Amino acid sequence: MAGGIESLGLTGTERGIYCVLIFLIAYGFVMAEEFTHLRKSKPVILAAAIIWSHAAILASQAGVSVDAMHEAFEYNLKEYAELMLFLLVAMTYINSMAERNVFEALRSWLVRRQFGYRKLFLITGVITFFLSAVADNLTAALLVGAVVMAVGADNPKFVSIGFVNLVVAANAGGAFCPFGDITTLMVWQAGYAEFFDFFKLFIPSAINYGVPAAVMYFAVPDEQPQASEEEAVQLKPGAIQICVMFLLTIATAVSFKQVLHLPPFMGMMAGLSVLMLYGYRIKKKFTVEGEESFDIFNKVRHAEWDTLLFFFGVVFAVGGLGYIGYLELLSGAMYDGLGQTTANILVGLISAIVDNIPVMFAVLNMNLDMSLYQWLLVTLTAGVGGSLLSVGSAAGVALMGQSNHKYTFFSHLKWTPAIAAGYVGSIVVHYLING
Repeated sequence: MAGGIESLGLTGTERGIYCVLIFLIAYGFVMAEEFTHLRKSKPVILAAAIIWSHAAILASQAGVSVDAMHEAFEYNLKEYAELMLFLLVAMTYINSMAERNVFEALRSWLVRRQFGYRKLFLITGVITFFLSAVADNLTAALLVGAVVMAVGADNPKFVSIGFVNLVVAANAGGAFCPFGDITTLMVWQAGYAEFFDFFKLFIPSAINYGVPAAVMYFAVPDEQPQASEEEAVQLKPGAIQICVMFLLTIATAVSFKQVLHLPPFMGMMAGLSVLMLYGYRIKKKFTVEGEESFDIFNKVRHAEWDTLLFFFGVVFAVGGLGYIGYLELLSGAMYDGLGQTTANILVGLISAIVDNIPVMFAVLNMNLDMSLYQWLLVTLTAGVGGSLLSVGSAAGVALMGQSNHKYTFFSHLKWTPAIAAGYVGSIVVHYLING
């Protein structure tokens, strides 16, 4: 495992095999979330606890000291804490902007402009692509998805193809910036690539989105949506200032990593403190009688805790399996057996079925010796591979729930060949530009 921690090498034991089965069962519940409505964090947290309980027993039986076992456990805790604090700040900023009507004003403007379906298809896709680079891909897809639902209420075909477009755009946009996807953030914080290295993936990411979008464009109805009489949504006081503070917080996080060599989450926490202080000013100066005052802790409370706790479960479950020795086994089968390029392309295909977070966390903990080109390749494939199926990314699963059955697994599957062409194209372009 990474960090020089020795794994137990007990993959052939009954307890080890039992832990793998527990993880697979838990992940089965995660994949069935759309049907069971059981939040994905619940089964993986339980699985993480069971796996580490058995890992501790195996370590004791193998004569490993308590301190050595704690070191392996605390390595996972450190990994999770850094990413959790980073994401919590980003989510709080997004919630604050939403409360100040930033995204609602954008939705209202797009609806009132009376664009045709084809023009709206392009506009929503491009906005999602760039928005997901600074917000996360799930947030970007849901926000712009509300626009598609609003203007396409009477046209199920437009909603269906528009949502496929948003999923591909959100995943592609999240791949070229550390702030756009949890997997990209993980690679950055692990130190395998510098912040500005990820922008080498911009053109491959654009190809990944552009190829299927070009194919789908001609299937979009060449019609005009019904006129909307919706009134313009006004920004609340402080909305623009909070947007600017978010951009400055991102710059601070990058500066902490690049200049001070401190973990990026510390820069994000500094930005959160500024938002808290500014929130106090909004509360004192702009609160209207009878209106709920701006409370920053409400924004923290409404962060996507299911995602954050799911991430906790994944980190510890995969970390526990790695400590037993399964990541070494997987690394040997994939990277030693198939070669780095083939293995990294396969990671993207696996991400279409299994969420990319555990896949990328497993790759990071294999302690691989790869070049920057290969780390960028696996960042790209893990980020965009989830677009191949609707269940392959959080954006796809969320939009299926939002679409009132207009966007389904099979309506997405219809466009999988075009999305696969974009997937292959992005890999080829990455090789030509960065190889």
